Amino acid sequence: MAKKFTTPGVFIEEKNAFPNSAVPVPTAVPAFIGYTEKALRNGKSLKNSPTRLSSFGEFLLYFGGAPHITFNIAACADSTYKLSQPAGRFLLYYSMKFFFANGGSDCYVVSVGDFNGGVKKSDFDGEAPVLDARGKPTGEVTALGIRSLLKEPEPTMLVIPDAVLLDKKECAEIQQAMLDHCKMMRGRFAILDVPMPFENIQNPATEQLVTVFRENIRTDALQWGAAYYPYLHTTITGMDELSFQNIHPAKNAELVGLLRAAADEAKNNGQINASQAASLAAELDKIPANNPATDAAAANMLHQGLLQVSPLYRAILESMRQAINILPPSGAMAGIYSTIDNTIGVFQAPANVGMASVTGPVINLTNAEQENLNVPLDGKSVNAIRTFPGKGVLVWGARTMDGNSQDWRYISVRRTAIFIEQSIKYAIEPYVFAPNTAATWTNVKALIANFLMNIWKSGALAGATPGEAFSVDVGLGITMTPVDILDGIMRVSVKIAVTRPAEFIVLSFEQKMEQS
Repeated sequence: MAKKFTTPGVFIEEKNAFPNSAVPVPTAVPAFIGYTEKALRNGKSLKNSPTRLSSFGEFLLYFGGAPHITFNIAACADSTYKLSQPAGRFLLYYSMKFFFANGGSDCYVVSVGDFNGGVKKSDFDGEAPVLDARGKPTGEVTALGIRSLLKEPEPTMLVIPDAVLLDKKECAEIQQAMLDHCKMMRGRFAILDVPMPFENIQNPATEQLVTVFRENIRTDALQWGAAYYPYLHTTITGMDELSFQNIHPAKNAELVGLLRAAADEAKNNGQINASQAASLAAELDKIPANNPATDAAAANMLHQGLLQVSPLYRAILESMRQAINILPPSGAMAGIYSTIDNTIGVFQAPANVGMASVTGPVINLTNAEQENLNVPLDGKSVNAIRTFPGKGVLVWGARTMDGNSQDWRYISVRRTAIFIEQSIKYAIEPYVFAPNTAATWTNVKALIANFLMNIWKSGALAGATPGEAFSVDVGLGITMTPVDILDGIMRVSVKIAVTRPAEFIVLSFEQKMEQS
């Protein structure tokens, strides 16, 4: 309605010359779910409460440090030793370090429990009763794990490294729940690990592991996630984070006996003198029998003394470090996704890039072995991580698990579509309940077209002209019928030509006849 003037004078009216534009939504915000040492902020519990972080220091502040991992050790007949698989293994802490080492920034963390219990499937996807001060159920429920993210609009990726610690069936159920959650939210992408047995990590049955993984995942939500194989040797945990206290206290006698025998052999061979042997014996006498040292300062002094006088002790710590540093790749991949999104754009495939804090994959795949991973008959693609001479460790795959789909085969295409869909969705929400007339249609069309023009200029859309890259249609007789208008429905049709990665580059050569 035009303004009615009643007082003589000069009146100024300002008119908007440019249409509104959609604000790009963030794309590099993963949500990590797993077990932590604690979950406290200002005395308030953060358990099953999605918490936004921007640095590893914040993670340490709110969720604590590394789990205390212990090994059993046994002396072998040939004067060597054997370490068992570590007990008390939890992966979220190490995956968070892996994430930030590979360029990760903002993220969410959901702690589903501490290190005192084991890994349980029910912690990751379910509901639990809320207890009152007396510990009795109140009739309310709290969302656990994945479900706690239902009311958080910002996360765009979902990562659960601890899922691989479950048995294969339960791990697959959690990974399927991740895909289903991303499909329901329509704004998230799941990063999955192909489970591998830690006890036989150097000689895995690749074909069998991948086959079991594929058989346990349904086919109705494959476009919403990507899987990576194999696990990686990393440098996340340093030698300074380990000591004799990482040997189970019940095995202290075996450790002392092993080190004494090595010292005696070194003395007899002339590798150390009597004084050095006496120093080592004095240090070994300080290791408590069958009980952990209670004085942290004394334990550290003992550890430093053993490092100085016992090569075997250093070798044992190195073996423990290598075992702890075998990690699934999902944490690093979340960091790589974030780095590429922030430096290039979500339209760039997260592949053919190096990985930080990695010395190599646990198994070196060949071209023939990757063929079944990348282009399988069932379409459930698995992205390989490989080592190339002179290049290091590279992510050598860019496919979603829906490898047979022409629409959603590539990670960059799926995530670019998510980015555009969510950005436009939030941009046109102000027009809900606006008059469903030509004026509104014109504003909405201009808003979306202006946003897509900027996306095309950034290189996310293919086409020499804007008309080849995208189209926006809205209007009566174009996208709507009179019945739609009566029903209060405004239909907008957006078509986009998303760029696709050059996965296969073919060079053709032929000989040319001499001309001189």
